[in-house]
Amino acid sequence: MVDVGKWPIFTLLSSQEIASIRKACVFGTSANEAIYITHNDEVFVFGLNCSNCLGTGDNQSTIVPKKLETLCGKKVSSLSYGSGPHVVLCTEDGEVYAWGHNGYSQLGNGTTNQGITPVQVCTNLLVKKVVEVACGSHHSMALSFDGDLYAWGYNNCGQVGSGSTANQPTPRRVSNCLQGKMVVGIACGQTSSMAVVNNGEVYGWGYNGNGQLGLGNNGNQLTPCRVAALHGVCVLQIVCGYAHTLALTDEGLLYAWGANTYGQLGTGNKSNQLSPVQIMMEKER
Repeated sequence: MVDVGKWPIFTLLSSQEIASIRKACVFGTSANEAIYITHNDEVFVFGLNCSNCLGTGDNQSTIVPKKLETLCGKKVSSLSYGSGPHVVLCTEDGEVYAWGHNGYSQLGNGTTNQGITPVQVCTNLLVKKVVEVACGSHHSMALSFDGDLYAWGYNNCGQVGSGSTANQPTPRRVSNCLQGKMVVGIACGQTSSMAVVNNGEVYGWGYNGNGQLGLGNNGNQLTPCRVAALHGVCVLQIVCGYAHTLALTDEGLLYAWGANTYGQLGTGNKSNQLSPVQIMMEKER
């Protein structure tokens, strides 16, 4: 059973419903929306339904979980959300579905119409088996089984990686420095994007005002740029907060960079970091 007890919204469910949960995600500005997948691969949503983000076909809030029939039995493998909010997920079969806020084409269907129900993202992805998805505030990314990366949506800071700041209405392959490389992990900040390739290199692009790309400066990048400061270490996994980034190496070392107003980097101070710094446990300092 997944431990969802820390989220107040799940107090609305019965103990029987909670026991059925295999995977859960809480989203929305005040954590007032939730989606969960049961052990039987049924998909339920409940909460406020801001911007039709519950995908129920209407704009009604609900404290009683509603089933998303389109997704039931699909075996959801990866799930992400933006702050619009919009929701993007992929299934074990490699299909991608999206719904919710779409003011910047972050649903990838070529329009800016809100998505009131889950709709498969087709452009350039139908022939790909997608294994991971990630969302920024208003942009989305999808990683395929063979290591190709696609991005779409809001691009005011270059977070789609196309080389321009024009919004991208449908999935577009991210290439440039990633051409010929096999991407194995992805993450999005608010308006930034990060990728790890199979040799442990890390790349970042998009907004960099807080140093969240780890490049040693705070200039935005319109295409992927390698995080040179991590040369010599092999990164396995990367995650992003709103404006900061964490990377885990094959030796179990943790690096952090970007915004640090609240001490979120764990460096012992509240100064932003423009380049990766290794994070030590208190006893190691």
